[in-house]
Amino acid sequence: MALIRAELTDVQPGTVTITLPCWDGIRQQHGYVHGGVVAMIADSAAGYAAMTLAPPNTSVLTVEYKINLVAPALGKKLIAEGSVLRSGKTLSLTQARVFAVTDDEKKLCAVLQQTIMICADRPER
Repeated sequence: MALIRAELTDVQPGTVTITLPCWDGIRQQHGYVHGGVVAMIADSAAGYAAMTLAPPNTSVLTVEYKINLVAPALGKKLIAEGSVLRSGKTLSLTQARVFAVTDDEKKLCAVLQQTIMICADRPER
């Protein structure tokens, strides 16, 4: 996350928010934040949300996700809000919504649904 200048801005049981300032190094040829970067913060927000509910001495790993890029990611910053839909012993189902934020508008730009595997006896590094 440091590579793209993203940071965790809120962590609660079952929810995580990641904020990313928009800067030239993450933009694609049309000036929008690259879809891969949008997917990265969505995947991370949803995965970290799952981690908040995972048992001690476990870690989480993305098994799969589906992302819809519904509008260009254009603004001063992006906010990814991840949440857990169902927390399980082996698999958890999560989601994330990514918003592009300007001075006066917060616009939905991506929606992600994700399956997370809970890895027993494998603490995070």
